[in-house]
Amino acid sequence: MTSEAHSESGPSATLPLLVRDFVDSQVIPREDALEAGERDSWEALRDRATAAGLWALPLPVEHGGGGLPLADYLALAELEGRSDYGPDALGSACLLTVRMLDAHAQRELRAALVPELVCGRAGSAYAMTEPGVAGSDPAGLRTTAVPDGSGGWIVTGRKWFITGAARADWVLVVARTGADLPVRQAFSILAVPTTAPGFRVVRELDVLGAGGQYEIAFDQVRVPGTHLLGAVGAGMTLAAERLALGRTLRALRWIGQAQRAVEQLARRATARRLGDGYLADRQLIQQLVFESELQVRSARLLATEAGTLVAAGAPARIEVSLAKTAAARALSTAVDAAIQVHGAEGLSTASGLPRLLRTARAARILDGSDEFHVSSTARRLLRDYSDTATMG
Repeated sequence: MTSEAHSESGPSATLPLLVRDFVDSQVIPREDALEAGERDSWEALRDRATAAGLWALPLPVEHGGGGLPLADYLALAELEGRSDYGPDALGSACLLTVRMLDAHAQRELRAALVPELVCGRAGSAYAMTEPGVAGSDPAGLRTTAVPDGSGGWIVTGRKWFITGAARADWVLVVARTGADLPVRQAFSILAVPTTAPGFRVVRELDVLGAGGQYEIAFDQVRVPGTHLLGAVGAGMTLAAERLALGRTLRALRWIGQAQRAVEQLARRATARRLGDGYLADRQLIQQLVFESELQVRSARLLATEAGTLVAAGAPARIEVSLAKTAAARALSTAVDAAIQVHGAEGLSTASGLPRLLRTARAARILDGSDEFHVSSTARRLLRDYSDTATMG
């Protein structure tokens, strides 16, 4: 990417417009083909994003990325997220993995993986969740990595609901490396090549009828010691670093889709004739627009606050949880309202709204269920306010 897209003082004023236009004109019209996994569509979008100077905006410039600082990129994440396929189409979907590798991978591994990921020649997946284990309880994870006696590791276990695992070249695996240690010291993260003997894709899993998630197995997969990220036992610390940014990005992207739904709702209401007027003239329709906009704007403010803290490396557990939950609710409200205003047409795939509805429903579970965030955040707030009152 050239220096025209951003400067030392931040991204240019035109960059948000370019990103939004690319997603709206190039990605959204191809969502059906992208969901079907059509390789030609993905490659065409990568070529067009590269030609437009929009490829891999937040990734290292020395490997072909845009070099955009994280704080500046977060201002674009909502626009990329107007489609679930926007981050992949624009080359920023691997941001979390690249940052983890840059910060914690050994030099040999970093040199082998990062350039390939940034340019789009290789794909990656992140594997933490497992069958039969509550996502909010990492203590239950059973996948293990044991020393092989020659400096490497043998990984055994299963993971599921792993995004894009079938087309990944590498999987970052959270595995137990300390049987009798506390959770914070019991896990490590290893980079496993999907070509390694013993790695296999067990099956594709659907999310409300749509594919793209997978169950994968590690049958005594041997991994060199150089593929360990960070120190032995540091897995949960690394996972927490990734999770804070990951949840913030999800929230911003869901807000992008919620905004898209509000715009679609408004277009329908102002264009649909009803008697001698339009749907938009009806007060109940106006209420749907108002409530949707209220939630979207509120969630955006919360996500912006969380993003500012995360980008600065500041503590942000409460802010991230609030943003994630608010974004999921805003998306649900906006999409439901848009479908209601479209009537029967809103239930058809041609409207694009069922796809957004699927994302909205999954959003209340992904990256921690709403119930988990409500409970954990409430406990922290009660403790913090109690401490403040005691000090006063």
